[in-house]
Amino acid sequence: MNDASIFNPTGVEIEQAETMPHSIEAEQQLLGAILTNNDVYDRVAAILGAQHFYDPVHARIFEIAAARISKNNLASPVTLKAFMEEDEGLKELGGPAYLARLAGAAVSSFAVRDYAQMIYDLAVRRDLIRLGRDISAKAARVDVRSEPREQIVEAEQALYKLAEQGQSEGGFQSFLRAVTDAVNMANAAYQREGGLAGVSTGLVDLDKKLGGLHPSDLLILAGRPSMGKTSLATNIAFNVAKAYKRGLRPDGSEGTVDGGVVGFFSLEMSAEQLAARILSEAAEVPSEQIRRGDMTEAEFRRFVDAAKSLEACPLFIDDTPAIPIAQLAARARRLKRTHGLDVLMVDYLQLVRGTAENRVNEIAEISMGLKAIAKELNVPVVALSQLSRQVESREDKRPQLSDLRESGSIEQDADVVMFVFREEYYVEREKPSDDRLDEMAAWQERMERLHGKAEVIIGKQRHGPIGSVDLSFEGRFTRFGNLVRPWQNGEGDNF
Repeated sequence: MNDASIFNPTGVEIEQAETMPHSIEAEQQLLGAILTNNDVYDRVAAILGAQHFYDPVHARIFEIAAARISKNNLASPVTLKAFMEEDEGLKELGGPAYLARLAGAAVSSFAVRDYAQMIYDLAVRRDLIRLGRDISAKAARVDVRSEPREQIVEAEQALYKLAEQGQSEGGFQSFLRAVTDAVNMANAAYQREGGLAGVSTGLVDLDKKLGGLHPSDLLILAGRPSMGKTSLATNIAFNVAKAYKRGLRPDGSEGTVDGGVVGFFSLEMSAEQLAARILSEAAEVPSEQIRRGDMTEAEFRRFVDAAKSLEACPLFIDDTPAIPIAQLAARARRLKRTHGLDVLMVDYLQLVRGTAENRVNEIAEISMGLKAIAKELNVPVVALSQLSRQVESREDKRPQLSDLRESGSIEQDADVVMFVFREEYYVEREKPSDDRLDEMAAWQERMERLHGKAEVIIGKQRHGPIGSVDLSFEGRFTRFGNLVRPWQNGEGDNF
């Protein structure tokens, strides 16, 4: 058998020996249509670039035509002739007369979008083949410096980059469509109990300030160590998963009508530790007692009952340490495809890995990646973040946006930035000595006022007001809750 390519009815060449998938005819038809009618270029520019053409001469023709059209100049066989008379590749195809043949053979501009998509898809196939060969060659080369695990991560990152290219579904949409989407969202909020546009966190005051967790939003939950970031994240994750209900939505489709399926990337704690925290909250047994097995019979029974009731909870935990952002995105996609996904949690942002060597650029890559995941999967992404130590050196320990660690890009990419703050933690460490009676009395009075209280400070919110939300905090069960005011007489929703 020789190396000649065999054509199938669609004009796509099937790979034999070293021939890569391509369609010369589709490239010719597309270029002919552009040279005949320059307006056609605008319909394909979002999908196609010169790099997607198989024939290098076709790539150069497209590049020169695109450059001229972008400057509002005419791109025709006559104008391109001046730029390509000395092109050796074009000479082999018949010189400038080939340009005239392209234009003359163009059938119709009607199918140009299909040709463009076909050329793009074949280019992706060629990239996949090259990537497969690279992976195969690297795996075959047994090198002590290149571990198989690292090769898998590199391959996933390369595939992620390939998947991110050429997403051509975007572009302008009419204001009518945008208004319709906005009205549908408002209607869903109006129909839903509690009037929330997003997924309820289970914390009434926080929901009122945020309007719930909105799809496609990146929410940053930041704080210093021991403030309770992970506790608040697990509380919200548990509340969302516990309230999960499927049914018919207002638009007639079937899906989540309350609560949601939660994906939790726990990069700091193991899945067992995280589960123990959630069980501690549900069973009202202190987590250190669960860890030691130091429970009364009643507590153990509550613990087992809580575990049974949580078995069906749609909360999925991934505790892979130092996960690359590309792998995190791939696993989130897989979870959405297999089990569904309504809220994604990442604990915490600084432990995710990027590809950039510079730390600031790496954090920027991670925060942009998380925002991209939120938009692509249309789910809220709640990412926890550490704060810099400069908080500790200030007299007022309340955190602010400038305290976000390592990169301003976190602040830019986030739709909401929240800070967890427990003043009780700092006041506890200011305890005066027992012989200073006046100071001790004032300290005790202050501790009583602050005991069991926490604040969530909303430092940035694209869709609503900034400000502070008071919550209750039970340290024994690492549980945040709705704070009941004295005038509420135990009824949490009377304001």
